[in-house]
Amino acid sequence: MAGELPFEKPLVELQDKIKELRRFTEEKGIDFSDEIKRLEQKSKDLAQQIYGNLTPWQRVQLARHPERPTTLDYIQLLFTDFIEVHGDRLYGDDHSIVGGIAKLDGRPVTIVGHQKGKDTKDNIKRNFGMAHPEGYRKALRIMEQADKFGRPIICFINTSGAYPGKAAEERGQSEAIARNLREMATFRVPIICIVIGEGGSGGALAISVGNRIFMLENSYYSVIAPESAAAILWRDSSLGMRAAETMKITAPDLLELGVIDGIIEEPFGGAHRDLIQQASMVKATIVDQLEQLGKMTPDELIQDRYEKFKQIGEYASL
Repeated sequence: MAGELPFEKPLVELQDKIKELRRFTEEKGIDFSDEIKRLEQKSKDLAQQIYGNLTPWQRVQLARHPERPTTLDYIQLLFTDFIEVHGDRLYGDDHSIVGGIAKLDGRPVTIVGHQKGKDTKDNIKRNFGMAHPEGYRKALRIMEQADKFGRPIICFINTSGAYPGKAAEERGQSEAIARNLREMATFRVPIICIVIGEGGSGGALAISVGNRIFMLENSYYSVIAPESAAAILWRDSSLGMRAAETMKITAPDLLELGVIDGIIEEPFGGAHRDLIQQASMVKATIVDQLEQLGKMTPDELIQDRYEKFKQIGEYASL
């Protein structure tokens, strides 16, 4: 099992033992079929026990899995005729945000998403999916064009947060994020947002002001990363597991709280286990939502988006 996580270790060890018995059978000609069958059933039961009862922290780990599908993976599998747009026309091109024009079953759409790297070199190029202001301004430029020409917008969210460095702040990080929030609220086209991995802080919110927000089953969406929250609350970032439990940041919790509109199931063991199946489930959700939102007028889409965010949270007045 490639890229196994700590909680998957017992399952990996059992699967390795099964492989070893099979190899021994082929090399020595000794029949271990009964033992292999017994261990396979044990492996199946253990996998069900592990993946059927994931804790919030384990879901966070799956959301961060290095082999988890990225925005570009989904673009390749779901869309055709993709034309990527580069640069913000102000400063430069931020590779941690990708976007452009494509077709979904022949229908023109606009796509924007965070992009993490596939290896160390690529992660450095993509800044680990943490965008600078020019990344959010590029995203806004792409979405403004979509609004102008009446194309639906599809956003893929996967970032631990906006880049917090000094250079980003000097170039107006907070202003860039705030502007995106304001402008996305006014767009007269359908906006569908999907959290495909990490959904951290304002870095995620900057491209997730949508009519519909969905999360993959093993993703998280939070005002702050669990480790950062632990560092603030308990002055110990190693208590990220405790923070993840407390903050209600997983898809089931957020669906119950009304923050998101639905959960997209993942293949058994996580999205990285079967990219084709995962892409198919994501596409089905997008197509269904575009059909529903396509029945609304531009003014109704704006009002729908306003009502959605107005109803999030609870308060009491004295």
